[in-house]
Amino acid sequence: MSRQPAVTLLLAALLSGCTLGPDFQRPDSQAPQQWGAVQGEQAASQPLAEPLQQRWWESFHDPRLSALIEQVAARNLDLQMASARLLQSRALRSSVAADQAPSVAAEAGYSRSRNSAEGLNDPSGNAGKSAYNLWQGDLVAGWELDLWGRVRRQVEAADANVAVAENDRNAVLLALLAETAGDYIQLRAVQHTLQITEDNLDLARHSLTLSEQRQAEGVATRLDVAQANAQVAMIEARLPTLQARRDDLINALSLLAAEPPRSLQSTLLAPGELPAPQQRFAIGIPSQLAERRPDIRQAEARLHAATASIGVAKADFYPSIRLSGSAGFQSLQLADFGAWDARRFAFGPQVSLPIFEGGRLTGQLQLREAQQQEAALNYRKVVLGAWHEIDDVLRLYNASQLRRDHLAEAVKQNRIALETAQRQYVEGAVDFLNVLSVQSALLASEEQWIDSSAAVSQALVGLYKALGGGWQAFDLG
Repeated sequence: MSRQPAVTLLLAALLSGCTLGPDFQRPDSQAPQQWGAVQGEQAASQPLAEPLQQRWWESFHDPRLSALIEQVAARNLDLQMASARLLQSRALRSSVAADQAPSVAAEAGYSRSRNSAEGLNDPSGNAGKSAYNLWQGDLVAGWELDLWGRVRRQVEAADANVAVAENDRNAVLLALLAETAGDYIQLRAVQHTLQITEDNLDLARHSLTLSEQRQAEGVATRLDVAQANAQVAMIEARLPTLQARRDDLINALSLLAAEPPRSLQSTLLAPGELPAPQQRFAIGIPSQLAERRPDIRQAEARLHAATASIGVAKADFYPSIRLSGSAGFQSLQLADFGAWDARRFAFGPQVSLPIFEGGRLTGQLQLREAQQQEAALNYRKVVLGAWHEIDDVLRLYNASQLRRDHLAEAVKQNRIALETAQRQYVEGAVDFLNVLSVQSALLASEEQWIDSSAAVSQALVGLYKALGGGWQAFDLG
């Protein structure tokens, strides 16, 4: 083999270099084959292992909720701040990647100086007896040969950190979607509770009128009237708290949409239907969870960045070589600047080899390796927590439906009982205390039924959040 091809191969190997440190291997999320089955009695609405609907809030068939979510996604300030952090991360990546290319700069300068007659040579040739002008201009270039992959690993880590910031923004959006839907469901539940309370107040006032009439007829006593008045006052006392809760939820939604207080009252103050889930809904397949949940994707990106940082730390043990050069002109007279005799140049490599660092480089490498171990453990923890969260929400969703259905039966029976008690009171078969007791039971069961209905919808929202669905429907750039 001739000498020239050998030198060429050696030069090519040096220029291409190698990449130190472990290559990132995507961790196995260890997804189960299927979702955990609910034990015991199953409710009517059950999930299906089919592709997850991205715009899951549209399954509630509530145009106001859909419009509100679009408004929050477009204007929320927390989301905008997360987007700004992503832009910062991308800018930092661009700064790091710039080290892969040569740097070129133009320099120019002028100075008027006077040297010492007893010191170094005077460029003016006057032995320090007079001042002189110095004109100079240069084109300076430099490039670090990334022989050990230090810069490549830095760019790799920067790319991973961009993914961290991107999934942080996606996680913020996912939380906002769930919070908006949850607050909206609570608002509708409070409005329904208000309506039921007002209906019960009408019943209580009717009972008061009835007891006053019976007292006038000499059939009832002052005790019946006093008890009826107390019942009216107790129900009236519930209204201010419910109204305040309603206004608080409207303000909470206004804040999510980056609107001033009470700005959404004109559109949300009128009661609407309580969003209810469908009988069947798709929740995707377990193997897709790691692709959807931003926290899992973020943990994976952190592990990637930590793995790449090990290569950077290892490359610091090896010599760094930088090629630099400059070419330009220098003259004492401006008229001579640019002339051929005023030219100058310099070029050559610069080698830096660490010899003694007092353990700094070793400690840095150990730190990066320990950080990678922590990132790997964090990934396992996030994935395990995701499976637990989904399993818990699935059971909660099923249990919430069963509770709602049982409470619906209780409301039905309490309404029958109130009608019967009122009729028997008029007939004189029971005293007024029975009427008050049954009416209180009816009001309590109706409120619990509304709360349970809202809990079913909120559990479904929580399930969609746990599945990591929804943020994909928005193109945030």
